[in-house]
Amino acid sequence: MERDEPILVREGWPFAAAGAFVCLFTAALGLAGPAWAFFLLTLAVAAFFRNPHRSPPEDPKAIVSPADGRVLDVRRIEGSPLFAGPQWKVSIFMSPLNVHVNRAPVSGTVRSRRYRPGRFHVASRWEASSENERMEMLLEADAGYPVGVVQIAGTLARRIVCYPREGEHLGRGERFGLIRFGSRVELHLPAQIEPVVRQGDRVRAGESVMGYGP
Repeated sequence: MERDEPILVREGWPFAAAGAFVCLFTAALGLAGPAWAFFLLTLAVAAFFRNPHRSPPEDPKAIVSPADGRVLDVRRIEGSPLFAGPQWKVSIFMSPLNVHVNRAPVSGTVRSRRYRPGRFHVASRWEASSENERMEMLLEADAGYPVGVVQIAGTLARRIVCYPREGEHLGRGERFGLIRFGSRVELHLPAQIEPVVRQGDRVRAGESVMGYGP
């Protein structure tokens, strides 16, 4: 887990600074209406890029959510581009009101990451899972099992950020990226690790338990 994390992720500072500048400029010109509008816009931008502190559970076997939001679907599949064999796929929808910082579900090493261009369906629709622009990242947990995380762009999300490179190690709950505005994140677990969340559950990145590793 990262220490002394900034209250806003670095990608948000230019937007917040621009909004604050225009707010002060219009206020100096005596334009109260536009000044208030840009003040509220700056607050909204800051809220979107907020980076609250998160504390993973004490149990080292607990696998945590990679994203804030609502669980759309939990299903067993026979394989994926991330790793071979039966696995569970948990889909999480992040609305524009959710925190959009993504966090590592386990402590482990990044074995691969692959960007795939695609469409921009509404992230809550089933087509988004297979057709939208995405970033696929495979982690090898310190305990030896594979865990996949897929960042999927939505209608408004046109920028996926994924910091780590292949070979880097992430701590459980460590911030690894974000997706701008409404989007979707999918967690892939080996079949023997059954998820403990269900459709409709609300989860928090870095804290909510999704399952337990061996």
